[in-house]
Amino acid sequence: MSTLRARCPDCRTLTAVAFDDEYQCHSCGREFAAGLVRVPRAWGSGGESMAAAATIPLPFPEAAVIEEDSLEEQVAVHMRNLPARALVLGGCCCSHIGAIRGFAARRGRLAVVWVDAHGDLNTPETSPSGNEWGMPLRMALDAGAVAPSDVAHVWARSLDPPEVAYMEQMGIDADLDRALDGCNRVYVAFDCDVLRPGALDVFMPEPGGPTLADAEALLRDVAAKRPLAGLGLTGLGERADPEILIRLARAAGL
Repeated sequence: MSTLRARCPDCRTLTAVAFDDEYQCHSCGREFAAGLVRVPRAWGSGGESMAAAATIPLPFPEAAVIEEDSLEEQVAVHMRNLPARALVLGGCCCSHIGAIRGFAARRGRLAVVWVDAHGDLNTPETSPSGNEWGMPLRMALDAGAVAPSDVAHVWARSLDPPEVAYMEQMGIDADLDRALDGCNRVYVAFDCDVLRPGALDVFMPEPGGPTLADAEALLRDVAAKRPLAGLGLTGLGERADPEILIRLARAAGL
């Protein structure tokens, strides 16, 4: 598989060919708004169900499956195997790092909308658990892939004190207009645990949160404001309903 020729979800053959930002299957003629990148890894303790959820069938051409032995390798391979517009189905939120860094390296300024119940802004020194899946947004920021001024963090409600302090220091909040101002494209990192418990099978549910309808409205709003570079869906349990994932992708315009 490659980003130029992907596996059609209908024909199951490598006949979906990249055309600008989209794919068209040469066998059945179907067109798709994005290429699917699967990242079936979870960088932390006990995340096997998240990793397994990255194999959930979705009706998008499969452009890459990224299974590397280290997070550093995963990021590097992801950056090299990123479609022009991507739907990332990952295990943990570390799946977003390669997408953010890959899109940021392309022409134009990238905004990131991080939709998550958790901060994902810890460092090895501040993390209570040591799990890398609690650090990916901070990793992307520290790597210079995206500026804090170009990040909106939406619906967070389970933050560690160092994360709160970092957000206040860097001016990161939920203001979409601030984050999108001056940017050419936007990547949405959507950890599905942001949803109200019971809406979807997720790995780490938190009380409260938005409904599925709220989430769809947010994604439509973001896609209306700036061209979408990609959408990443992470933090799922292996019994997650694919129809809900499809609804989220459609709301983002994919």
